[in-house]
Amino acid sequence: MSTSPMQVSEARRFQQLRGHLSYLKLNDAAEALNRVLDQARTERMSLTAALERLLEIEVEATEARRPAARERFACLPEPWTLSDFDFAAQPGVDEKLIRDLATLRFLDDASNVLFVGPPGVGKTMLSVALRRAAVEAGNRVYFTTAADLAARCHKAALEGRWKTCMNFFAGPKLLIIDELGYLPLPEDGASALFQVINQRYLKSSTILTTNVGIADWATAFGDATVAAAMLDRLLHRAAVAGIDGPSYRLRGHRNQAETIRAGVNARVS
Repeated sequence: MSTSPMQVSEARRFQQLRGHLSYLKLNDAAEALNRVLDQARTERMSLTAALERLLEIEVEATEARRPAARERFACLPEPWTLSDFDFAAQPGVDEKLIRDLATLRFLDDASNVLFVGPPGVGKTMLSVALRRAAVEAGNRVYFTTAADLAARCHKAALEGRWKTCMNFFAGPKLLIIDELGYLPLPEDGASALFQVINQRYLKSSTILTTNVGIADWATAFGDATVAAAMLDRLLHRAAVAGIDGPSYRLRGHRNQAETIRAGVNARVS
């Protein structure tokens, strides 16, 4: 049985169409092409209706992938949510303030959040919980430590990529800078941090966690002028949560140790 030139032409056109879709990285549409063409033939769909259905499949697949992509971009250390935080165990936290921040209204105003307190009191956990809420609401978020941010900016400056680096940190709707003050910043670290905060000023929100009290920033970062300018921009629109309570992390370690000890005693008895 011979194949007509028209059939050969249609087969070639089909393969070319799939190739075009794949080249444009419309992979889900390419995968669905045969099915949509069969549906169009069976239901006598118009060319416009068939094309709309094909592109609808690609749009739906893209939307389904976006939450996972935002999760990967955020680079979070742990999958914490606000429900994981035990407010009763940490009376130093203003629960009403945290619940209000969880509404994400501060993102609409491009306001900032500062968590200030000693190590282990839950600053990082709360910032990550707020970040997760922001991602689930469809916002682009990025998490980094102050030391990593400074190192990245320093490397970018040496390689002539300073503008690209600044654009990267300017992009997210919410930027979380963790552990400011835990490690000494390099000589140009405070300046780099200021420039990141300055370019985000009144445009997008930053959450910053630090163990350094606001009154001590000038001494801690070695440059009173830069510290004052940084605080001026951070605090212009900001919620400051001072956490001065028992170590949340240490309490967790103690509970874990008690659980292990109880298990050992039960086996011995």
